[in-house]
Amino acid sequence: MHIAVLSDTHLRAGRSLPKVVWEQLAEADLILHAGDLTHSGLLAELSLLAPVKAVCGNCDSWDVNLPNQEWIECESFKIGLIHGHQGQGKTTLERAFKAFAPKPVDVIVFGHSHTPTLEWHNGVLMFNPGSPTDKRREPQYSFGWLDVQAGQVNAKHFYF
Repeated sequence: MHIAVLSDTHLRAGRSLPKVVWEQLAEADLILHAGDLTHSGLLAELSLLAPVKAVCGNCDSWDVNLPNQEWIECESFKIGLIHGHQGQGKTTLERAFKAFAPKPVDVIVFGHSHTPTLEWHNGVLMFNPGSPTDKRREPQYSFGWLDVQAGQVNAKHFYF
């Protein structure tokens, strides 16, 4: 399964993802969005390409009912999806990790910091795709991919 991972798109009405992102997303079997869509129409647009799972972020204030957390099963892997702005912990990564302590997962996809992250934390793959539209202090825009097959999960960033 080829899973596209987005976060922190911060789109306003009338704006869209960059063309290179749309071209890449055409290859997705599933799309995860870790919050801060800020434009509810993006969910509808993404769902034309593949099924979408999304959570709310701290900038999502419209009348769309998104959960704070999601648990996704993909083959034998459990993926936790969260924005990472709420909870206990000094860093976004710590807050995201602690949020899934009651119901452990293999992979945690999170956002909020706009900082691409790919690291193991106490046996859990922590993956932040960065942002394809608001890179802040990062040198490049980014989003991510999770490839799940044959009992393995591989994560990578796509920079542009």
